[in-house]
Amino acid sequence: MAEITFWVAVGLVFYAYIGYPLALLLLSRVYSREAKQAGEGRFTPSVSFIIAVHNEEERIRSKIENTLAQDYPRHLLEIIVASDCSTDCTDGIVEEYSEQVRLVRALERRGKEAAQELAVRAARGDILIFSDAATAIAPYGISRIVRNFSDPTVGCVSSIDRSIDGDTIAGESAYVRYEMFLRTLETRVCGVVGLSGSFFAARREVCRRWAADRQSDFNTVLRAAAVGLRSVLDQESVGYYRNVADPAREFQRKVRTVVRGMAVLASNLRLLNPFRYGLFAWELASHKLCRWLVPLAMIAALLLNVVLFARSPLYQVMLILQLSFYAAALVGVWTGARALRLPAFLCVANAAVLTAWLRFLRGDRFVSWNPSHRIGSLPSVGSR
Repeated sequence: MAEITFWVAVGLVFYAYIGYPLALLLLSRVYSREAKQAGEGRFTPSVSFIIAVHNEEERIRSKIENTLAQDYPRHLLEIIVASDCSTDCTDGIVEEYSEQVRLVRALERRGKEAAQELAVRAARGDILIFSDAATAIAPYGISRIVRNFSDPTVGCVSSIDRSIDGDTIAGESAYVRYEMFLRTLETRVCGVVGLSGSFFAARREVCRRWAADRQSDFNTVLRAAAVGLRSVLDQESVGYYRNVADPAREFQRKVRTVVRGMAVLASNLRLLNPFRYGLFAWELASHKLCRWLVPLAMIAALLLNVVLFARSPLYQVMLILQLSFYAAALVGVWTGARALRLPAFLCVANAAVLTAWLRFLRGDRFVSWNPSHRIGSLPSVGSR
């Protein structure tokens, strides 16, 4: 039993990071479902661009200017800033743009999704775009992300995340690229199971039953799947951001993100039914559930490897490999050595997931929010 459990644990880790992408890659060769996009300028539905904020006085002016610089037809674009009871000068700055921007303000602080819900109720557009104050988009960003909806099977569209600072947290850039590659493959096969929360779009009908207490980027994807629509990644829609200034706070942000994702999945377990939701159920289980089980599998594999150490040279080699990996990760975290950044990031990320399990099982849900403090001002993004 110990040997079977050991290899199941090792297999789960391998599948989550390597097996699943390989399976997607093979499927994409024989079954590809790319979104049918309209030609540039041919598809221009009404759009509501929603920016949820809490105490963003340092960036909100730049964000509004970045949004006003979009090349989308102005009469078809409304901009809404949803203030989660900001206590600084954020609301006052927004009101300076009252002729071009609508401000909706929460009467009490209830969290990002609750603020977004106020904006969704006020929005008039057929397509709703959600963006963070810390994310800049190119002047053609709205036009590019909206054109995906010319395909009637598309319910949500995700942008690509792109840091302009490189790696300030060891290995994160490589991991983000891996995630974007995974979403590219998922788009070809069935559809993505997660959106970039800093810049994504959805049809109005997908947002009708907005959950004010659930992670909006993940929950919106599941809402789309529930009504028979798919979610895609647009590689030409990019959200540019600066990295988080404090790695310790970034760790806590990851914990909050995973806890909230677990809560969303727990309330949508029916979507894991492959007989009803087909390939999407498989993608959801592989990308989310299996990934969240990795730290538990890593612990099991290490402990069982110690128990099995004397049984054969194979287990001795496996233990040496495991210990070498964790040693490399520790050195990478301690020194920031470039060659060791990826193992360092993987261990830190899985430590965050493990912490999230403990917080989730304890009953924490993290409804309130504090936007991450990022390095510098809003990125400057040029034209084509």
